Amino acid sequence: MSGRSVARRVLRWSYLFLAVVVTAGAAIGVVRLVAPATAGPTADPPGVRRQLSFLRAELDSGAGTAAQQLFPEGYFFLHTLYGLSWVELGQRAAEDDRETALREARWALDRLDSPAGREPFSPDLTPSYGVFYRGWANWLRGGVLSLQPDRSRDPAELARFTDDSVALGAAFDASASPYLPAYPGQAWPVDSTVAVASLRLHDALLPARFGGTVDRWLAGVRQRLDPGTGLLPHRVDAETGEPVEVARATSQSMLLRFLVDVDPAFAREQYLGFRDRFVPTPLGLGPAVREYPTGMSGPGDVDSGPLLLGVSLSATVVTLGTAQVHGDAALAGALANYGELAGVPVDTPWSKRYAFGAMPIGDAFLAWSKTARPWVSAPAAAPPESISGWWRLPLLTLLVLVGAAPWLPALLARRRRRPAPSRGGPPPSAEAPLPAKLLRSAGVLPSAEAPPPAEVRPSAEVLPPGGGARPSGGPPGSGEQLVQGDR
Repeated sequence: MSGRSVARRVLRWSYLFLAVVVTAGAAIGVVRLVAPATAGPTADPPGVRRQLSFLRAELDSGAGTAAQQLFPEGYFFLHTLYGLSWVELGQRAAEDDRETALREARWALDRLDSPAGREPFSPDLTPSYGVFYRGWANWLRGGVLSLQPDRSRDPAELARFTDDSVALGAAFDASASPYLPAYPGQAWPVDSTVAVASLRLHDALLPARFGGTVDRWLAGVRQRLDPGTGLLPHRVDAETGEPVEVARATSQSMLLRFLVDVDPAFAREQYLGFRDRFVPTPLGLGPAVREYPTGMSGPGDVDSGPLLLGVSLSATVVTLGTAQVHGDAALAGALANYGELAGVPVDTPWSKRYAFGAMPIGDAFLAWSKTARPWVSAPAAAPPESISGWWRLPLLTLLVLVGAAPWLPALLARRRRRPAPSRGGPPPSAEAPLPAKLLRSAGVLPSAEAPPPAEVRPSAEVLPPGGGARPSGGPPGSGEQLVQGDR
């Protein structure tokens, strides 16, 4: 076999292998786009426990320290989201089946209480270490208590939760602004919303004592909404609480998840306003979340990440959980399926990771979003749907075209080689199965055409009367002859 023949054979088989890979990838994409990717606020979300297995291994290998290099609260957030995801899985389980969830949530909480967990925050703020640190830590601590039976809660955890709640309540009562600082001279409404939700959680787990604090907070918030959108602003003046930056999706998507446990009716108003202004379908290829309201653009930052067509990937992931706690199953399901397609998940029987596991903080946000559920308020009624059930059609069409594209040259070549049928000719012979025909048309298998069989003529041996041989030299046809085969 010549070198050129070998090279052609290698190229043909390589093309076939690539075609199979592309088609299989498109088929997997179709499955990910239509199979349920979340389970609402009551059932176990598919794949999340395996995702948490991956995250625990990464945290044990130093992923928290690596995340700290990416943004100021990386270590804190990665451990917090891991712990909260386990709390919400535990809340779905029976009381006698919460051991793993409780152990892992406590493990995460211990890391928040460590010097590494407090390192970015100032002890000189009121409350100490600021509302970001105290609010999220108090919410997780209350979640740990929620997994324990009422009569057997850990006394030390209960006392710490009570003390931290009292410190937060006193700070809100003493502040002229509803928004406490997270860092010296800087305040974001989302951080105070988390802290106030933890006070509501206190009153749900223990005798109520913060109702007046929460009511005053809500009144102050309603007086300081972003005038352009009617939503809570992204950033405010640390002294007065007046808006200094328009509402943005990175904070809206998160604070609306907690606001539902503070005041469900106010949260529904805010959620619908957010959904109308921030959730488009870029290029008609499915829902996503803009960082800035429709009609406005701006730069990305460390929280939003790079903005593609104005879309923030981090806000899109967090909005999945926000939609779920607001009963918006249509939007939550659409965002989850979109994430399964675009997030390039690597799924094994033991673990699951997205984007090949390159960004564990992204996996943490996605796991936390899929486990989302209200902690204090009752499950919300479904709002009017904002997304059609046909949103998948453009993506499904695109996937089908991608999957079929590698085979089109073979199909066209086969069509060109097929001879035109002749009128009155014999019926066509039985054809090979379609896969074999495609491979032969592409040149991978040799042609099945064989040379026509040699024509077989009937024997015309002439026998003289009586069956003897024809006399030598006698002219054919002389005398009476019998031609074999004439009878």
